[in-house]
Amino acid sequence: MSDFKSDYQRYYGELKDRVIPFWLDHAMDHECGAYFTCLDRDGSVYDTEKYMWMQWRIVYMFAWFAMTDLARPELLPEAEQGFDFLTRHGKSEDGSYYFALNRRGVPSVAPYNIFSDCFAAMGAAALYKATGEQRYSDEANSAMHSYIRRMDNPKGKWEKTLSGRPPRLSHGHFMMLANLAAVMREFLGTEEYEEQADIAVETVLNRFYNREMHILFENVNPDGSFDLDSCEGRFVNPGHGLESMWFMLKYGERKHRPDIIARAAEIIKSIFAYGTDREYGGLYYFMDAAGKPHLELQWDMKLWWPHCEALIATLVAYRLTGDGWFMEKFREIDAWSWGHFRDTEYPEWYAYLNRRGEPTHSLKGGKWKTFFHLPRCLYLCAEELKKIGNL
Repeated sequence: MSDFKSDYQRYYGELKDRVIPFWLDHAMDHECGAYFTCLDRDGSVYDTEKYMWMQWRIVYMFAWFAMTDLARPELLPEAEQGFDFLTRHGKSEDGSYYFALNRRGVPSVAPYNIFSDCFAAMGAAALYKATGEQRYSDEANSAMHSYIRRMDNPKGKWEKTLSGRPPRLSHGHFMMLANLAAVMREFLGTEEYEEQADIAVETVLNRFYNREMHILFENVNPDGSFDLDSCEGRFVNPGHGLESMWFMLKYGERKHRPDIIARAAEIIKSIFAYGTDREYGGLYYFMDAAGKPHLELQWDMKLWWPHCEALIATLVAYRLTGDGWFMEKFREIDAWSWGHFRDTEYPEWYAYLNRRGEPTHSLKGGKWKTFFHLPRCLYLCAEELKKIGNL
């Protein structure tokens, strides 16, 4: 129990004393509204572009934490002003959200990606739970409906591929749908999206996981078959898989489905077996299911977010299954992550390391990193450790 208490204090303290203050001190755009996410090691701003995934993730996290014992007076007002800026400037004519805006809110990148809608739904839903204001619920449902509507053709008129490119089902779309439905249920108190959640979970577990190869694929053919003749078809993303599986574990817990918990736990073990770098430690970023060359040159890098998702997945799996393997794996990933990603001189963690675990970029936030994966990990891990240790 003493180890769990020490771990809990370490995770909670890192979030409360270092990560939250870093973003509150440096990310607020007091002149134009919303947030800066391109922050260097010391918190200085190196680009003022406002990427919508990153913006809405901050709204979500600020509103969520405002409802916890992490609450600070600034959190909820900063979430609300972010919402106002993003809904005023960020919506296209069809109700979907742009990918990026410039500092003053003029759209700079078309709404070609449905995850802008995904995180808008999450942010607005959290604000509704925190305030009870109907406008937030209305926006959450609007963005959620846009996400679901666009799943069959996510890029819409912005799609650049032609008929020679085979259609695919995307694991990311379905795993996020399962999580979105859970967020809507928790924060809006609605069962409207439960059927979509059921379908999403079934699809992830039964169509994207190849039982013979013990691999969770990112892309499958519409009929559920696997394409092993293309790089896209063989694409494996260990971090995505681990994030997806803790979504599945939480779903199984809520639905009282031990079969889903057991299946997700099995897949977590297979992801670690395939995605772990046995020479240098940590998890690979991208992999090829057949061990062929990967088109993405950063395939062997170590990124912060897959390791954050690994920490959550192992603790949730341990609590729900009691299998000591997951605690051993948590200890392994915990030691590697805190030993390589954490910046001991400045707050917040590095995002990008080379395969050996050495930082390649000084940034603490950017186009793809914001106040989301790390703080969510620190908070959820602290909560899991509290439950496991009966603290």
